[in-house]
Amino acid sequence: MKYLKIAVITSICFFSFMHVRAEVGQNADEDQYKYAAQRRQMVFHDLKARDISDPEVLAAMEKVPRHMFVDERRRAEAYADYPLSIPDGQTISQPYIVARMTQYLKLKKTDLVLEIGTGSGYQAAVLAELAGRVYTIELSKLLSQKANKKLHKLGYSNISFRCGDGFFGWPEEAPFDAIILTCAPGQLPPKLIEQLREGGRIIAPVGEELQAQKLLLGTKQQGRFSVQTLAPVHFVPMRGQAQKTTQR
Repeated sequence: MKYLKIAVITSICFFSFMHVRAEVGQNADEDQYKYAAQRRQMVFHDLKARDISDPEVLAAMEKVPRHMFVDERRRAEAYADYPLSIPDGQTISQPYIVARMTQYLKLKKTDLVLEIGTGSGYQAAVLAELAGRVYTIELSKLLSQKANKKLHKLGYSNISFRCGDGFFGWPEEAPFDAIILTCAPGQLPPKLIEQLREGGRIIAPVGEELQAQKLLLGTKQQGRFSVQTLAPVHFVPMRGQAQKTTQR
C-alpha cells in the first residue's frame, strides 16, 4: 500500500509538471504570435506607409524582436513608433528612425559596418541582418555587456563588440563601408570620416542636445567627403571625447 501511495503521488506530480510546462509553452507561443503580429503591423503602418521602401530593410525590421531589447515593463510599447528609455540614461530609437537611417546606408551582404552607440543592441541586430559584419562600440560597460549577451542569445554571430569611446572609431578594423551614429556629437568626428572606405556612407545626428539637431548623410567619393542634410531629429548626446571637444 505504501508503494502504491508513492506511485500515485509521483504520477500526480509528473502530471502537474507536464501541465505547467505545457501552459508555459503555450503562453510562450502565444506571446511570439502576438509580437510577430505587432511587428507586421508596425512595418505596414509606420514604415511602408511612409517612405521606407527597401524590401530588405522592411524584412529585417519585421524579423528583429524589438520587444527583447526593452525593459519587460515596457514590452507592451515595444512596437509603438516612439523611442523608449533604457538603462544609463539612454534610449532605443523609434522604429521609423532605425529603418530610415538603415535604408540610407544601402547595405550589402559583404559590407563592414561600424556602429557608434550600441545602446540596447536593437540597431546592431537590424544591421546584422543586412551586412556582412557589424562592429559596435558603446561607452557604457553596462549597456555593452547587456547587448553582447542579448545578441549572442538571439543567435547573432556577425557582431563584434567594444566598450570604449566611439569618437575614435575602430581603426584596427577600418576601412568601413558604412558608419552609423546613434548618438549626437556636436560635429562629425574626423577619425570616423578617415575610417570610411572610398564610396562609403556615414549617417549621424549632429548638434547640441538642447539645440536643433540634424540628421546628416556623408559620402566619400574620389577622396572627397560631401554631406547632405536629411531631417531634423532629436538624439541623446554623444558622450566622452565628443563632449570635451564641444566644450572647447
